[in-house]
Amino acid sequence: MDGEHSGVERERERLPPIFTSSPPVLGRGPKQPFPSLGTFISTLSQRRDAGGRGFAIGIGGPLTGPLGIRHTVRELPPICSDVRQKQRLSIDTLPQEVKAPFPCDPVIPIRTKTTKEFQEDVERAAQSGDWREVREFYLTTFDSFVEINAAFKREANGLFNTIEDSGVNGKFVSAVYDSLLSTPQDIQKSVLKGIINSLLREWKGPRTKDDLRAYFILIQNPQYSSTSTYVIFAHLLRQIAALSEADHHFLVHWLKRLSARRFRQLVERLLQFISTRLFSAEADELPPSAKCSWWIPSATKVLSLFNAANSVSSPPIMPFTDFYNITLEHIDFMEDYRTWQNYGNSNRFSFCQFPFILSTVVKKAIIQKDSEQQMISQARLSLVSKVSRRQRVDMNLLFLNIKVRRAQLLSDSLDELMRKRCDLKKKLRVTFVGEAGLDMGGLTKEWFLLLVRQIFHTDYGMFSFMKDSRCHWFSSWKSDNYSEFQMVGTLMGLAVYNSIALDIHFPLYCYRKLLTPPTVPSDPNAFVGTATATLDDLQQVMPDLAHGLAELLSYEGNVEEDFYLTFQVFQEEMGVVKSYNLKPGGDKISVTKQNRKEYVQLYIDFLLNKSIYKQFAAFYHGFHSVCASDALMLLRPEEVEMLVCGSPELDMSALQKAAQYEGYGKMDATVRFFWDVVLAFPPELQKKLLHFATGSDRVPVGGMADLNFKICKIDVPTDWLPISHTCFNQICLPSYRTRKELKHKLTIAISNAEGFGLE
Repeated sequence: MDGEHSGVERERERLPPIFTSSPPVLGRGPKQPFPSLGTFISTLSQRRDAGGRGFAIGIGGPLTGPLGIRHTVRELPPICSDVRQKQRLSIDTLPQEVKAPFPCDPVIPIRTKTTKEFQEDVERAAQSGDWREVREFYLTTFDSFVEINAAFKREANGLFNTIEDSGVNGKFVSAVYDSLLSTPQDIQKSVLKGIINSLLREWKGPRTKDDLRAYFILIQNPQYSSTSTYVIFAHLLRQIAALSEADHHFLVHWLKRLSARRFRQLVERLLQFISTRLFSAEADELPPSAKCSWWIPSATKVLSLFNAANSVSSPPIMPFTDFYNITLEHIDFMEDYRTWQNYGNSNRFSFCQFPFILSTVVKKAIIQKDSEQQMISQARLSLVSKVSRRQRVDMNLLFLNIKVRRAQLLSDSLDELMRKRCDLKKKLRVTFVGEAGLDMGGLTKEWFLLLVRQIFHTDYGMFSFMKDSRCHWFSSWKSDNYSEFQMVGTLMGLAVYNSIALDIHFPLYCYRKLLTPPTVPSDPNAFVGTATATLDDLQQVMPDLAHGLAELLSYEGNVEEDFYLTFQVFQEEMGVVKSYNLKPGGDKISVTKQNRKEYVQLYIDFLLNKSIYKQFAAFYHGFHSVCASDALMLLRPEEVEMLVCGSPELDMSALQKAAQYEGYGKMDATVRFFWDVVLAFPPELQKKLLHFATGSDRVPVGGMADLNFKICKIDVPTDWLPISHTCFNQICLPSYRTRKELKHKLTIAISNAEGFGLE
């Protein structure tokens, strides 16, 4: 044993640590000074070159290493689905070639220390100050991948070759890492030195399952929270990122079985690593970015494994919004977007390849800037066309001008949108016939609000309101003309294009259909808007029916005799009940215990796809006629919903913090009365106030601060009601003398306002 340890120690002494200071003695052997970060990186390069293997991952052409040596770049396998693909790949879908058997695992030495014994060792060491036994454990455990498996694998030489079980004793891993940060510094440094040894030694050919287990264990090390360990962390991430697709497949499923607390810690650590590398506080805190261009791509690719694990978990381990890195709001994301547009998901890294990390704020900004470019381009074409024909240039050419009568709002809007289809990508400007006023944004918002209110009224018949789910769904009535559904899609597209939040209540599944596919196919006959539907999707729309079908699937009795169903369904359309076969001859095929899953799937697909196909296809094309953009490929269905509707969650305290004042100060009595009243309002009145002041009762993607809400003083008698300028998001208040008076006047104003005056 002593001879074995002496050999390991000699190997460790030959490897360069990363600390610049001289640490305490690490177990046995003489003190060794710690060279600089540059020496460590150079040594990595030398060992890689000696081994004849390129260490650089595919980022965008050959990379120059610290020694000036150009390494051959090998293309990485995709970690997340290519957002440019029409059909997103399942994480469980693997090509045949990656299913080849792994090499045989090496024989692992038997280690018998239990979690309880280790914790007792740590407690004794903390009390006595004698850390020798604990130090020996850490020195041995992290010296190689074999030793890591020996310590943490439940059965030393068990195979555990399944995605369901990593074979790792998670409780023991947690105990060892939870104790590590409270041990003396020399032990913590020895662990890092052992990890360096392991990473250098293990950079070799095909991976075994034990190699994967070692990576799975090493990435959980809490020491990587410190920037002093980032060089080691970066090399660990690089090796994990460069693993094969089959290896990533296993890691994804192992990661999803971590505790929610541990999983979140690791995600936050990776996000912090990316942020720190992007915006290092001190120039000499980290190695030069030019030498470490692979750090951020490697970390982002590993983070995508966690995102995939979160996605395949039901329910998700953490909200998808927690994968957003808000520091990316401060980079040149349009440059990143253009890189992605030009190179796609190639070896040229961009964050747009991994859209889960970009916040909705960034995606909205990309869509808006992309929209502005399209608007400018469209306006320029119109101007050039006029000038080339030597016609007088009318500045109205720069806008999509919509003129409507309030009494014929719906028909006028449909006519205008159909007649001006070539102008949809211009800046929207709305005029109500017979009313004075220049549209500075307020009239546009009001037009959207009134139009949506009419379209979604149940008497109009285009959409059904599902009381149980409190959402709207497409009516299945058949028609020769679905132009009105196309208008609704166009309206939604214009709202996104012009940054207007709509009060629309579609289920999330509708937005998934809207992104199927995210760009309009070149083939005009291609199917669009037909997304795979599940019982969970039906639950969003028709919860009672979904519950009934779930009971059918779990029924233990005689399905055929007790339910007496066939593959035929009935649907009411405009007061007439019609029958439809779910498959040929369905009215003569009984539903049995053997075929009930097929029946349920066909029924769900009929309700959510086939029965409304023409209506939704028109809606889809209307939306994409305005919003056709590569940026849509970056969006999740939830994010499209946010862009269309804004957020229904009001935070009036945030609005108070962001409010601006004109004529008043924030401590004036009238202003204090106002906020006392508004913060005490029930949610329904708070929504009415927001609508009164801004023309919409929804919160934009950027939050309350994006409203630019302003409270202005108006010099009129106090028996006047408050007034608003929705185009400027302003509310004007007389100098009310009491809180009661302000509450009374404000409640009347916000409860009765519509158009330019009271109705």
